[in-house]
Amino acid sequence: MNKDQTQARADHLAARIKQEWGKLTDDEVTRAEGNMDELIASIQQSYGDSREKIAEKINQLKHKLDED
Repeated sequence: MNKDQTQARADHLAARIKQEWGKLTDDEVTRAEGNMDELIASIQQSYGDSREKIAEKINQLKHKLDED
């Protein structure tokens, strides 16, 4: 996978995360890019879900991206 493909995949995942957790701002997702713990903390703060539940959903979104 080249740099452009990697960036496109990251952008697509960010879009899906924002769709799933609509309260997240673009800034929160961008700031957390590459830092799963920070992203999970932002989602947890906004939604109150457990870290495990959030991580599982993000992994599902990543897996679905891989299938597409």
